[in-house]
Amino acid sequence: MSLGVRGWAGLARSLVIYRARPWRIARLARFYATLLEPGDLAFDIGAHVGNRARALHRAGARVVALEPQAVLHAFLARDLPPGITLLRQAAGAMPGVAELAVSKLHPTVSSLVPGRVAAGPGFGHVRWDAREPVEVTTLDALIAAHGVPRFVKIDVEGFEAEVLAGLTHPVPWLAFEALPAAPRAARACLARLAALGPYRFNLITGEGDRYALDWTDAAGLAAALPRLTRNGDVYARLD
Repeated sequence: MSLGVRGWAGLARSLVIYRARPWRIARLARFYATLLEPGDLAFDIGAHVGNRARALHRAGARVVALEPQAVLHAFLARDLPPGITLLRQAAGAMPGVAELAVSKLHPTVSSLVPGRVAAGPGFGHVRWDAREPVEVTTLDALIAAHGVPRFVKIDVEGFEAEVLAGLTHPVPWLAFEALPAAPRAARACLARLAALGPYRFNLITGEGDRYALDWTDAAGLAAALPRLTRNGDVYARLD
């Protein structure tokens, strides 16, 4: 696969950010071990360069990882540990084909809805300079094929609500990325999960492993979103 200068630079940039500090993966693995028992199934929706999939695998989970970007999928196919199931797919509200807007230099913000990402502060320098058709599946279809996961991690750059729209029954744990630039999408995710079951919510900012709040309901977490100044992960626990 010919990446070009920008493609190689983008891949290298992501590897430096997410893989150059291996102790972070070890720390995430210890955190995930508080959610999972060895042998539990976990879905990594938006695997990027595989740091979360690796952490889940190290925590003892059976991992199904989705990454639709051609460059990143090709890298993961060579790099991920044996035993992780890797699929070149996106997840959404219904199966089909969609167009992925790719930023070659900043592949971490490639998105099916780039306008939501571009609206955020600090993204004025980002160019979405390529398009890729990608196969879209649903969480329900993944469950039918692989089983009910203990944990689902969703990091798809503003498309999280559409991913959750493809889930029709609750799972024990989920985490979805919340972007300061897309509070409406985060609120839609909270509403969807609240409709699926009696979830409690918390927040972890950045790449951390410590909860920022006391566990609360959807309304309580929604009230905290306007104070979010950096990307974070909302964790949902089924009571």
